[in-house]
Amino acid sequence: MEIHQVRYFLAVCQTMNFTRAAEQCNVSQPALTRAIKKLEDELRGQLFRRERNRTHLTDLGQLMKPHLERSLRDLEAAKDVAADFHALERAPVNLGIMCTIGPARLVGLLSKIAHDHPGIELSLHEATPAELIEKMMNGDLDVALIGLPVSLPNRFDTHFLFRERFVIAFPPGHRFETLNSIRLEEMADESYLSRINCEFADHIDGLLAERNVELNIRYRSEREDWVQCMILAGMGCAFMPEFLPLFPGLPT
Repeated sequence: MEIHQVRYFLAVCQTMNFTRAAEQCNVSQPALTRAIKKLEDELRGQLFRRERNRTHLTDLGQLMKPHLERSLRDLEAAKDVAADFHALERAPVNLGIMCTIGPARLVGLLSKIAHDHPGIELSLHEATPAELIEKMMNGDLDVALIGLPVSLPNRFDTHFLFRERFVIAFPPGHRFETLNSIRLEEMADESYLSRINCEFADHIDGLLAERNVELNIRYRSEREDWVQCMILAGMGCAFMPEFLPLFPGLPT
């Protein structure tokens, strides 16, 4: 069944005249008649009964009419949605973001996109890098913001956005406040708070191993707010991404 056959059928339903239906559809009457006949062959029954100058729908035609009307409406609606999508007038976008990427560096970009393309419907999804990669591979995400010291699958298109350093967060009044820089070796003397969901944990462990530095891990937590509260309470220090949202008063 082809869509022009459906249009021709509905035009005849509206005019109840093959000649006027052909004029309405901008085709010759023989072409319209052949299309209707082909449709009848596919549906295995006569759709119209022609008696002299009068045309009537058969019982099969009456039965098929609402289904074919709905099919045509759905097709036109699908075309409209596709047109809106290509014009970015109604385009859903699923954006994945690593747990530790804060909004400070990105909210301006997202705001500009929203201003330039108001039809975009943006949904943010927070997950670990492994989960984001899996969701991208499965087609559940359209784009993802991932910062990892490893290469991504070749099927991904990648674009560099910005660099982000790792810093040391420490309690107010800590001796680190007087230093312009802190060597990794100095962390061996500190109580360390481990951020369990840190995406760079393996990379940091490798750097520490190269310098024979062993951290004195006293506390562990999956939650960034707990880690920061414990640091503010003087319970230790932690490595953190530079643009991670920090509690007021937490020095880095």
